[in-house]
Amino acid sequence: MSGELRYVYAVTAPLPGPLPPQLRGVGGAAPYTVEHAGLVAVTGVVPEADFAEEPLRAHLEDLRWLEETARAHQGVVDALTALTCPLPLRLATVYLDDDGVRRALEEGREAFAATLERLAGRVEWGVKVYAQRRAPEPAAAGAPSSGRDFLRRRKQEVTARENVLEEAEELGRTLHAALAAQAEDVRVHPAQNPQLSQAPGQNLLNAAYLVPRERSEEFVERVEQLGGHDPAVRVELTGPWAPYSFASGQTGAQREAEGRHDGAVG
Repeated sequence: MSGELRYVYAVTAPLPGPLPPQLRGVGGAAPYTVEHAGLVAVTGVVPEADFAEEPLRAHLEDLRWLEETARAHQGVVDALTALTCPLPLRLATVYLDDDGVRRALEEGREAFAATLERLAGRVEWGVKVYAQRRAPEPAAAGAPSSGRDFLRRRKQEVTARENVLEEAEELGRTLHAALAAQAEDVRVHPAQNPQLSQAPGQNLLNAAYLVPRERSEEFVERVEQLGGHDPAVRVELTGPWAPYSFASGQTGAQREAEGRHDGAVG
């Protein structure tokens, strides 16, 4: 249809049932499925005026538009995760039409199938560990009475920060070792920049764990058992997610299929 492109959220194995009828994706459009070669592309119709190469490049500089689109994209992937193990595609992966989507499935068929088989029945859990500054001791209230008192307080503050970091680092090592033993695969990501993430505290562990869906409850219980008892250390658990951290970096064919923008190449 003229003026419209096809936005692909994820590739899956054949779904066990229909998509939820109330599900809406980017631009408020209801996703639908395009099937080919034993694979399913969960797809939506989006306007060319927003998703052709030039307008898309401009939109990607608009944080509000980007956030809204990412939220809609994630909503569809989350709904798929309740049904199956989806292989999420990159944000704003678009094609000219359904035939372009089928060609992408054909070109990436072996890579997609292998990755879906490897990830079937599994979900991703994210765990972050933060060191948090303790509340100052009551004796530290008020202005220092002398230079010596000022230096003493400064030394106490530095020592307290060092102790918090040591406790958080030790907890992070212990927690990561225990969770890695329960997971089938692990990805340790770079620590988050607090100025960008706006999360309080210093991020010391930022890891993703690939866990069989039926063992998720056991995994969560392990996090709760080890992770939430020191007020100077914060453990953040997120999930279950589609296995984003484990879906890429495995095959060149998949990356090529994800990166294609048929709207740009015609």
